[in-house]
Amino acid sequence: MQQLSGLKPGGPRSAGAIPQRRIPQVWPKDRRLRILSIDGGGIRGIFPAALLAGLERDFTGGHPISDYFDIVAGTSTGGIIALGLGAGLSAAALRDLYVQRGGEIFPPAGADCVGRLTAWLRKKRQYFRYSYDQDALRRVLTDTLGDRLLEVSRLRLCIPAFDGRHSEVFVFKTPHHPDYKFDRFERMVNIGLATAAAPTYFKPLEHGGYILVDGGIWANNPLMLAVIEALTCFDVTWDQIDVLSLGCGNDPFYVTEPQRERGGLIQWRNAIGAAMRLQSLAATNQARLLLGPPAVLRIDAPNFTPRIELDDWQRSVAELLPAAEVAVAKYGDEIRQRFLTVKAEPFAPTLVD
Repeated sequence: MQQLSGLKPGGPRSAGAIPQRRIPQVWPKDRRLRILSIDGGGIRGIFPAALLAGLERDFTGGHPISDYFDIVAGTSTGGIIALGLGAGLSAAALRDLYVQRGGEIFPPAGADCVGRLTAWLRKKRQYFRYSYDQDALRRVLTDTLGDRLLEVSRLRLCIPAFDGRHSEVFVFKTPHHPDYKFDRFERMVNIGLATAAAPTYFKPLEHGGYILVDGGIWANNPLMLAVIEALTCFDVTWDQIDVLSLGCGNDPFYVTEPQRERGGLIQWRNAIGAAMRLQSLAATNQARLLLGPPAVLRIDAPNFTPRIELDDWQRSVAELLPAAEVAVAKYGDEIRQRFLTVKAEPFAPTLVD
């Protein structure tokens, strides 16, 4: 069953499913379909934002990086970047947003004794309360995206969340297919709040009869979501698709001796890290099996010891900004050749009343 994309109050999202295969829209046989996919990762979204800004600076002649992609999928912080690109912001503006205002969303604790105590209390507080103020995130998103609705996006977007009221996956989609009739009326700010409502960090977004939680619960790497969207919405073949997939760091997960020998909830409390890492690896490998390995270019932020936490704004600025510049130098020419030589056709929404 194919799902009609959109907020439809009064029942689960799946109640809007259509009982037949979606009718593919025309896509020229001589035109590539280029996908940009951006993972979740909290404030570590500085890395993909800065990488895109570097590409925009060095290889597009001043044109927005968004001019070169046909579909953009983003989860959580990646969803916020995707919405910003859809709203017409440059990648440089989005990078600067993370650098200049990330501390409003994730206030640093400081390095002195008081700061260390604050950081310790914040970690303990996570067991009982949300760590950060959703209003701060809302304020930054509102200042950035204004009152824009999803239907004004200059890009086809797919942004996952999770509906905790009906226990279902949830994907916000621009009106790039006649079946997508409802999400066009959603404010971009609300979509950003929904996809970025990471458990323990932010309160879920209660909206439209749903309880919306971070899309990273099931699709922290939304690569396959975008690939399936391309193959089901458009008359394209697998060998017409190219994917640039950007990560925010994929920390390894190793089973420790206490986990192996004793087990229990306390020992396995960080298993969500394993789930997110393995979902990302699975999505990348599945896309490469489906499209062929050369079609999928995956670039991830490097891992650091100790790891950069998802809310560590100071270390993200200090270490991920230069890491993004290294990635631009390493992969820039390949990305230019594969993705940035010809602009995508302008996106014209399919607005069906």
